[in-house]
Amino acid sequence: MGRRRIGRREIIGALAPALRRSKDILALWEAGAVSFGRFDEWSDIDLYIVAEDSKVEEAFRLTERALRKLSPIDLRYRVPASAAHGYEQTFYRLKRASPYLFIDLAVMKRSAKEKFLEFAIHGKPVVHFDKIGVVREKKVERKVFLKRLHKRLEALRTLFPLFRVLVLKELNRGNDLEAFGYYMGGPYKYLVEALRMRYGPLHWDFQYRYIHYELPKAVSRKLVRLTYIPDARALRKRFPEAERLFWSTVKGLRPWLPRDG
Repeated sequence: MGRRRIGRREIIGALAPALRRSKDILALWEAGAVSFGRFDEWSDIDLYIVAEDSKVEEAFRLTERALRKLSPIDLRYRVPASAAHGYEQTFYRLKRASPYLFIDLAVMKRSAKEKFLEFAIHGKPVVHFDKIGVVREKKVERKVFLKRLHKRLEALRTLFPLFRVLVLKELNRGNDLEAFGYYMGGPYKYLVEALRMRYGPLHWDFQYRYIHYELPKAVSRKLVRLTYIPDARALRKRFPEAERLFWSTVKGLRPWLPRDG
């Protein structure tokens, strides 16, 4: 018989004390589905670490050493560094754990300004230790948030009519794959953003994450119909439905969406 699989509790139970022992690792908390109280057997583990500025790599080293004591690391992917992120990120899949229970680890410097602690947006973190009191709720900066949202809304009002022709062009040419690709990557994507602005503006840029929880069921059913399209003929028929839903949603945002100031 093979060894039994390890679970969330064992993984966190191994990582937290190993990281806490280091004077350079200042905080560890869980985010993601756990923060919203709706994790299940298919949830992964979203972890945030705050480390002294020069000890980011040490945080990864200690994490990997603790994980290997539990299980061989089956897959490991380090996300290419990006100044836009403001953190370093690595994914781990453990051989002895469910493939759903992979670890999404972000390590932030102590000096980092953005630590994703707007509870209204990211949920309430589950703190495993916090040596310096870093895990404090940060209120959403309303003016900054709304300015960004309104800027994107204005872009959507231009992007949708501009790129709708790419879908129609490829349908007219008989290039079904191109038509579907342009649809999903353009007008459909813009529709999803508009719907999220309408029904859950704090998550308007979350793409498809949590979408089934945050859209009304009737709206979700419409979106499902506009997602699962069997062929080019159906796409040509349903694309106008997507357009109508987009424009009615955007129009409905005008009096509803709060303005900054």
